[in-house]
Amino acid sequence: MTLPRRTFLQLVAAAWPTLSRSAFAQDYPSRPARIVSGFPPGGISDTYARLIAQALSERMGQQFIVENRPGAGGNIAAEQVARAAPDGYTLLLTTSADAWNTTLYVGNKFNLSRDLTPVVPVSRGAGLLVVHPSLPVKSVPELIAHVNSNPGKVTMASAGIGSAPHMFWELFRNVTKVNMVHVPYRGGGPAVTDLLAGQVMSYFATMASGAEHVKVGKLRGLAITSASRTPVLPDVPAMAEFLPGYEASIFVGISAPKGTPAEIVERLNREVNAGFADPKMQKRIADLGDLPLKMSAAEFGKLANDEVEKWAKVIQSANIRAE
Repeated sequence: MTLPRRTFLQLVAAAWPTLSRSAFAQDYPSRPARIVSGFPPGGISDTYARLIAQALSERMGQQFIVENRPGAGGNIAAEQVARAAPDGYTLLLTTSADAWNTTLYVGNKFNLSRDLTPVVPVSRGAGLLVVHPSLPVKSVPELIAHVNSNPGKVTMASAGIGSAPHMFWELFRNVTKVNMVHVPYRGGGPAVTDLLAGQVMSYFATMASGAEHVKVGKLRGLAITSASRTPVLPDVPAMAEFLPGYEASIFVGISAPKGTPAEIVERLNREVNAGFADPKMQKRIADLGDLPLKMSAAEFGKLANDEVEKWAKVIQSANIRAE
């Protein structure tokens, strides 16, 4: 059967966008790409951005370059990527901060679930509740009892409003109803420095910033914030052993602008998962005190959406607003 010329051209026109996207995806990447991080160089987020860039550069034959765009708790970077062309050449280092920023910032122009396409996670890291050794407590129940006997006197440091240590503490406060004095710092470094000096008494540290101090006895580890214990500090219990249902952790991965072709998302997911399956990468994640994650893009999307909903409840309950 011979199709009329007009009908043939209409069919070609209808199929052209799909054919173009498929051909474009097959050619990807044909030039360098960038991974935008919302945090300064030198921190854990930057470390992960560079590990992902290294894995993709080695496996895909083009350079993936890290671009640090710190500010507004990661929102500046997130908004930049959300506005970028959905062609796979601008990616976002996505963390739990992007999930809670959706609620934390009033008038936020960025929404993780709405504006980005999930690509792949690489790790999930727990927090570590630590106290100065001078505080007369050796367990979470003892800390709660001590605070209840001394309401408004025990200090809890954080790395600033909306930081992971702050969020982990707010969840702890939401569950236990303890009356502690929040002391926000401009970053985790100053908070840990003052904690070691006894200027503040407690802190939800990252594993990377707190585990070694616990091992040498400079700080006392009371609980891991993940659902189970970690091999890094096997003798430190999980918070859920005392507070059933408590779980707080930070995921790290990459996302792309909404509308990025599925073929590109799937290839990035496949290459990152393969790159991080390397034993050297696995050890690097373990050295940071984190656990590797291997998920499909859809599974990562569900994880991110669940985190948005979970932390929205905590933030709204505590009436937290970013500074």
